[in-house]
Amino acid sequence: MFELLQAEPLLVALFTAMLSLLIGSFLNVVILRLPVMMQREWDAMLAAEADAESGKPAEAQPAFNLMTPRSRCGNCGHEIRWFENIPVISWLFLRGRCSGCGTGISFRYPFIELLTAAGSGWIIWQFGFTVEGGALVLLTWALITLTFIDFDHHLLPDSITLPLLWLGLLLNTQGLFTSLESAVFGAAAGYLILWGVYWAFKLLTGKEGMGYGDFKLLAAIGAWGGFQVLPLVILLSSVVGVVIAMLLIAFRRHQAQNPLPFGPYLAIAGWIALLWGEPIISAYLGSF
Repeated sequence: MFELLQAEPLLVALFTAMLSLLIGSFLNVVILRLPVMMQREWDAMLAAEADAESGKPAEAQPAFNLMTPRSRCGNCGHEIRWFENIPVISWLFLRGRCSGCGTGISFRYPFIELLTAAGSGWIIWQFGFTVEGGALVLLTWALITLTFIDFDHHLLPDSITLPLLWLGLLLNTQGLFTSLESAVFGAAAGYLILWGVYWAFKLLTGKEGMGYGDFKLLAAIGAWGGFQVLPLVILLSSVVGVVIAMLLIAFRRHQAQNPLPFGPYLAIAGWIALLWGEPIISAYLGSF
């Protein structure tokens, strides 16, 4: 079976894409619920401290996690049935509307499912049924999740960035993408570069230009690709940021005076640099 999977990369890529449609559906849940879970945890901590000072018993809160309660329409409360939750197909069948009240369902849900499937399938088609391919698929899922959470909440959860950083270091103990030495220096430099930018900007303007989650994300990218990918990631993130900001403003989805999160640009740039970093650098140097 292992030899067959290695010999038929297109078949494995198609299977991975189909599986990743389901994963993309789950990523939608994570993107929607994880920030709420974090907020509830912070609120519960504050409430527990207040109750401890007042001597009142803490009130029990209903369970809310990635599994409970069941998904439902935010407008009418209609519970999503299994056949209404088939990736992409259900959205098309329902014509992008809730079957209970007819409220529109955002196109972002099937878009994330298709994006997850396309990215994962392409990676396996390029890298085959290998450890490298599987690791990059996991990285892709994590970066998609971080991108959309940061767009929505200007937040990069430690529960994703820190495991991503440690996973990159562990994989590179075997030299999977770079040497362990380069991975360690990449993680440290990735964090310290943006930490330095953060404090320089704050000292000059008195404002915070980015969050600590951005430091951790660049550290994670450095742990995966090594010190050598960081200059390209920083350059690409700036280019990606300008392009996306111009598109959002052009389509009137964003006001020019409002800040945009930096995490999505780092995630996109990191993904590009890890997959095509060497050809991009070679082409750039070759042009001179």
